[in-house]
Amino acid sequence: MSSIAAPPLAQKKRKFHIAPYMLILPAIIVLLAALAYPVGWQIITSFQEYGLKQQFGQPPEWVGGANYVKIFTDPQIWAVILRSIAFCLVNAALTVIIGVALAVLMNSIVKGARLVLQVGLLLAWAMPVVAAMTVWLWLFNWYSGVINWVLGPAFANHNWLEDPISFYAVATIIVVWMSVPFVAFSVYAGLTQVSGEVLEAAQLDGANGWQRFTQIILPLIRPVLMIVLLLQIIWDLRVFTQIQMLQDAGADYNSTDLLGTFIYRTGAGSANYGMAAAMSVFVLVLTIVLSAPYVRSLLKEDNNG
Repeated sequence: MSSIAAPPLAQKKRKFHIAPYMLILPAIIVLLAALAYPVGWQIITSFQEYGLKQQFGQPPEWVGGANYVKIFTDPQIWAVILRSIAFCLVNAALTVIIGVALAVLMNSIVKGARLVLQVGLLLAWAMPVVAAMTVWLWLFNWYSGVINWVLGPAFANHNWLEDPISFYAVATIIVVWMSVPFVAFSVYAGLTQVSGEVLEAAQLDGANGWQRFTQIILPLIRPVLMIVLLLQIIWDLRVFTQIQMLQDAGADYNSTDLLGTFIYRTGAGSANYGMAAAMSVFVLVLTIVLSAPYVRSLLKEDNNG
């Protein structure tokens, strides 16, 4: 008597539940209502010539895609765009690398030292931007700054903000310093969920510390890393306050502008609100483009999970 093999079990389909969607619906409605007018105004204004005369009641002139054409044809604007992308990617990478290193350190040291490190990071993170920038500007002051005094006579009266390269180096130090605590705390929270038994088993199998970190820990905390990297790219692309205050301290605006300060100067400074609106829409699209690979990866992991 021949036996008949049982058919494989069909994979259960995920049931659709409407309750979670109904719970988040009020928040989505409020969010859309809050964003509809400002975003809609930006998009409409980006197709207009909207300047100082329009502030006093004169109707705006419809110029179609002229503002967008200027974005893609003006060398000065493209210089700002490329500087902003480079600044964003470098700062995001440095922030995540240093944040992961500090998270691993917090996970390895004794409780007392960990608490001191966490308090220090929390104070740096909680400090208001303007207050922090005041301290940093004092440190890098060309005449009486502590940095020049520590580096010795060779750097006496050296203006760090005069040269674009050193300006962006100072800006990178400040932006990374302000952003690292968030990454460190987020990654540390992920590290606390890594099973100690798995790491101990890998160690017994002969894996060294680097192998355990790269082949076990990093894959397990990859979702956290992807999220913090995505957020850093978004934040660093639209950085404004730090760059603006450094420029006000004595830097050349034309050679140090990033997208945030350039849009501000175009709109509030030159009263060219149509062009500023077009640049704002462009930054929104650029943010989506830079974030798309990470969002796609997160969605893929969620589906696989």
